[in-house]
Amino acid sequence: MSDTNLNSQCECGEARFNVSGKPLLRAVCHCTICQTFKQAAYSDITLFRARDVIMPQQNSVEFKAYASPKVLQRGKCVSCGKAAIEYLKIPLMPKVIVVPTENIGEKCFVPEPSMHVFYDTRVSDIEDDLPKHSGYLKSQLAFSHKLMASFISG
Repeated sequence: MSDTNLNSQCECGEARFNVSGKPLLRAVCHCTICQTFKQAAYSDITLFRARDVIMPQQNSVEFKAYASPKVLQRGKCVSCGKAAIEYLKIPLMPKVIVVPTENIGEKCFVPEPSMHVFYDTRVSDIEDDLPKHSGYLKSQLAFSHKLMASFISG
């Protein structure tokens, strides 16, 4: 995939942001926090380097950490209350922006998902050939490994 500009927004369009560059990773998360945040059975997310994202206007998104440590700030649109954008800031790593895949404007530039994480807390089974990682440690290690590989490969 070549670099491109992906005009993106929340469901109602109030929280708008621009994503450019190649996505680092796409995954499907079944953790209970994602289920609560998205008000859905799972969260289909695409990750980008922070430098490749122009964030929404400051007052259009309300950020909140749902768990400690507060490395992942999840943002909901203040108008519609739907998931808009998230940022992940892990010490000693580049900052990452997490975008609900449905919020990305041009789906043709979004890669296929590479895995399911926290599959043990799924609401229902998903029939696909993707790796399905269960448990906190296995899910975090698989996700981190894939993310680090994406950083290294450029």
